Amino acid sequence: MAKKKYKFNPDTLSYERVGISTKEKLGKIATYLSSSLALAIIMTVLFLSFYETPRSKIIKRENQKLLTQYELMLHDIGRIENVLDELQHRDDNIYRVIFEANPIPASIRKAGFGGTNKYSHLEDLNNSELVITTARKLDIVAKEAYIQSKSYDEVLQLALNKEKMVASIPAIMPVANEDLKRTASGWGYRIHPIYKVRKMHYGMDFTAPVGTPIYATGDGKVVEVKGSKNSRSGFGLAIIIDHGFGYQTIYAHLNAFNVSMGQQIKRGDIIGFVGNTGGSTAPHLHYEVHKNGSPVNPQHYYFKDLSPDEYERMIAISSNIGQSLD
Repeated sequence: MAKKKYKFNPDTLSYERVGISTKEKLGKIATYLSSSLALAIIMTVLFLSFYETPRSKIIKRENQKLLTQYELMLHDIGRIENVLDELQHRDDNIYRVIFEANPIPASIRKAGFGGTNKYSHLEDLNNSELVITTARKLDIVAKEAYIQSKSYDEVLQLALNKEKMVASIPAIMPVANEDLKRTASGWGYRIHPIYKVRKMHYGMDFTAPVGTPIYATGDGKVVEVKGSKNSRSGFGLAIIIDHGFGYQTIYAHLNAFNVSMGQQIKRGDIIGFVGNTGGSTAPHLHYEVHKNGSPVNPQHYYFKDLSPDEYERMIAISSNIGQSLD
């Protein structure tokens, strides 16, 4: 049995029993429990700081493995980007040049990668910079690969149409000109025969007697047969042929037609006859080649007719003429 404690009270001159109230007991218990809990927390933190649990070890290994995989993926994406760049270069500068197709603009190849930040949900992750960089590069490569695949589909179709394209390109002279003596004024600035001013001549003139046959320079379709034989200005009687693949040819100052609107023609077909109609000062054919809506120098398209020596001679003849015939 616990000993009872007494304390002398000088006011009452007697001994009084000493006891602990319930409130004091609860206070002591609370103090003890809080101190024990704080100590436990401190010990736990210290334990976890210096000692890894099996679970934390597994998670750490998995995180390191994922980090390594991201780094390897980023490196592989860089190699794929280099391969794609090479494919794009060949596509634009070799394949499309061969088939006379325009290169794909960089604005299309690189489109769709700006604007809203679609990776904002990744910014709170550990190593977020690596994760976001990898995700962005992967999206870019996927988009560029898709565009390149569509480009190759187009190039394949161009290759399948190669035979048709070769037959359609205006590749011969429009009048018989074996000795090249019918070559007159060529492409470039010339003195206009009527207005006597320096003016751009968007074609080539071939002198020939009225009635000389004119030949289609490539396969195509007659899209215009126009003009008046009595007109003394402009092209007079003229024919326009659409060859497809962006090419059109114009034959002007004719004396008569040998085709009708909408007619399909082949290279070498007689489509009309040399004349002196419209703004012409002598019997001749004015011939133009247009590519994608713009006139181009016809002398670059006689590869079916001329040897290298004949080509150089024709250029020299056409360049020495200071005045056009129309």
